[in-house]
This record gives sequence, C-alpha cells and structure tokens, in this order.
Amino acid sequence: MTSNGTSYTLALDGVHHADGYISTGHAHTPRRLVGGAATLRGLGLLVLALLAALALASSARAQAPVFLGAADDFAVLGASTVTNTGLTEVTGDVGVSPGTAVTGFPPGIVNGTIYSAGAVAAQAQADLTAAYNDAEGRACQVDLTGQDLGGMTLTDGVYCFSSSVGLTGTLTLDAQGDPNAVFIFQIGSTLTTASASSVNLINGAQSCMVVWQVGSSATLGTTTAFSGNVLALTSNTATTGVTVDGRLLAQNGAVTLDSNTVTRAQCAAVPVVSVPVSVVPPSVPVVPPSVPVVPASVPVVPASVPVVPASVPVLPVFLPVSVPVSAATSSGTANDEAGPIVNVHGAPGASCVPGDFRLRILVRDASGIRRVDVFLDGRLVERSTRRQFYVWIRAERLLAGRHTLRVVAHDREGNQTVQTRGFTRCNRPVSPPFTG
Repeated sequence: MTSNGTSYTLALDGVHHADGYISTGHAHTPRRLVGGAATLRGLGLLVLALLAALALASSARAQAPVFLGAADDFAVLGASTVTNTGLTEVTGDVGVSPGTAVTGFPPGIVNGTIYSAGAVAAQAQADLTAAYNDAEGRACQVDLTGQDLGGMTLTDGVYCFSSSVGLTGTLTLDAQGDPNAVFIFQIGSTLTTASASSVNLINGAQSCMVVWQVGSSATLGTTTAFSGNVLALTSNTATTGVTVDGRLLAQNGAVTLDSNTVTRAQCAAVPVVSVPVSVVPPSVPVVPPSVPVVPASVPVVPASVPVVPASVPVLPVFLPVSVPVSAATSSGTANDEAGPIVNVHGAPGASCVPGDFRLRILVRDASGIRRVDVFLDGRLVERSTRRQFYVWIRAERLLAGRHTLRVVAHDREGNQTVQTRGFTRCNRPVSPPFTG
C-alpha cells in the first residue's frame, strides 16, 4: 500500500508480498470530511465493524495441533524398512512396522530405542495414520498450488497443494509471537527440496507445530535444513547431510537416511507462574474481630462489672501460630540436595585409542533430569534430556596425546554431578584395537 509516497509490505492470506499496491482504479483526490458528529459516529461504527471482522478472521485461522499419539516418541518411523548409510545421528526412537528391517545402526547412532515390529511400533503406525487423516481433513485456508515455497514468509494456517510442491531456497514460518501457532501443509503428491534449502522458524514458531502431510513421498535434497513433522503416505528420503528438526514418518514404505541428523521435535513447556497463597491452618479457628474476647487468665469477675449473659459464649484467646511450610520441591521430592547418579560405559581404559568410539551414558535422579552435557577437551559435543543416550566420540580427528571427557548432569532442583574420563589418542593403530 502507498501513502504519501511510502510503500508497505502486505500480508494477504498469511503470505507476505513485498511492495504490494492496492488501487481502486480512480485518481487519488483529496476529500473534505463533512457531516459533523454524525459522520464521525459512522466512521467509528465502521472501524468497530472492521476490527470485529479481523478478530473473526484471526479466530478462523487458528488451528488445533495435530495429535501424533504413540508416534510422538519416534524421530524416524517406517513401514517396510528403515535404512541408513554413514554416521547418521537420530535423537528419539526409531521404528518399523509391519516390516522388521532396521539397518545401518551402527555406524549410525540412535539416542533412543529401536523398535523392529512389535506392539509399540504397530501402535505408532496406527496413530500415524490417524494423524495423517486429521491433517489431510483440515479445511484449506490458502491454496498455493503451482508455487515454489522458496522465498515465502507464511503465518499460521493450512496451506494446500493439489499435486507436488518444491522448496528452493528458504521458507520462513512466522508465529508472530504465538508459540502455539500451527502450520499445516497439505500436499497432493510429492515434496521435494533443492540442495541447501531450509525452513526457517521465527517469532516463536516451533517445529513440533509444523506438519507436512505428503500424499506420496518426500525427498530432502543434500544439506537441506528442514523443520517439522513429515507425515508421508509412502516414503521419506533424506539425502546426504540433511538435518531435520522434527520427524520422518512413513505409513506404507521406507525411510532412507544418509549421514543425517534427525532430532525429534519437542514443544517448549509453557511456564507455570507460582502465586503465593496465605493459608490458615484448619486446626486454628479464627476469632471474629467484632466479638470481644474474655481473658482466660482472669477467673473472677468483679462485682462492679456486669456479668456476661450465659447465652453469649466465651471465646478462648488464641495466639498466632507459626505453621511450617513443606519443603517439597516442584518435582514432588522433598529436600533434594544430591546430584544425579551418572554411569559412563565405553570410556577407554589404560591403553591408547586408535579410532572413534562410542559412550553409553546412564543418568538417574529422584527429581528428574533437566539436561546432560558431554564435553571433549572443554568443547560441548552432546546435549540431551534423556536418562539414557549414546555419544559418538570422533577420536580419529584428534591429535595424538592426552584428551579429557567430561559429563555434567543437572537435575530439576539445580544439583549437578560431574564425571571426568581421560584417554590417550594413539600415534598409530594398536593391537588389539579398542572397541568400546
């Protein structure tokens, strides 16, 4: 829109179009406001009507999240197979059902559990189908058929494509300050991203709230940085170097990985504000201030003082009572001052290390685990909120000599435990080699 020579960015149907102009087709002629108070009242009513229409439009756009059920625990879920090539790292569970083949782990790493068929994977597949149908059944709000998503900035809503869709470059999803903003993409056939493409989340947008419902298969091009949960009817393929902040879930086919990083998206918890409340202990009765209290320490009433009629009860005097407050913490564990229990398995022994190795880290704490950080020579190499996970230590890239591993576990009450392990990187391979 232009006003006095100034151009603005417009947001139409949730899509931002730069330097858009709106015109009625008539010359812009200055007009004088006439009609006095009646005209002003009319303008006021018009403004109120416009505001109400905008509020209704905003309400109509709001979407409920797509519920994943048991599939929520999975970062990767296939139907026929899950295959991996290279040093893929998956944070979250990996599963397949009704197929049974999960291959390529190791060398790939799963910071979670692998489910090969069985009841857990079957239930996840059933819930995936329900989630897919839910996303597919939402009413389309913006039809972007035939358009590439690259270069677009979209607000929350349901976007539909009658057939295939591509992403070349960067797609920006803007939550406009609302962390509960939901983005749903309904794609009739395939989703394909070009190499080095990305999905950028701004202003509070969360990957867990982004759903890609794909009518056939999704293919993510090399080094794509992708966000959201891909619910594919057939298959998902992540080519070399792809990172996914979300999930790759396939109903009827395979999930194929190649040196990727897939991290199960989790919504940030809504902070709970604790408001202190003064509570009167139920065992301490309250004396109404309007009723006089007869001191219990005066046993005899002087003759000159009128006697209190028997019908008026004599109330005892109560002194203020200090009631102790429970020391229970937010997690329900009283006086938790101990750090978590940390066990590190697979750390090198006395011999030098010729190549890469894997650590298994187990953490326990009564109040719960806030996070666990793993450092190599002071550099953070892994951060997890799970009680059990694996870390791949790239020792082959290190210089020969002494190196230090440090595991720092934090519980929910602010306590921490530090475990330190040292190892030596060999100058040359030794026999037998270290296997972890």
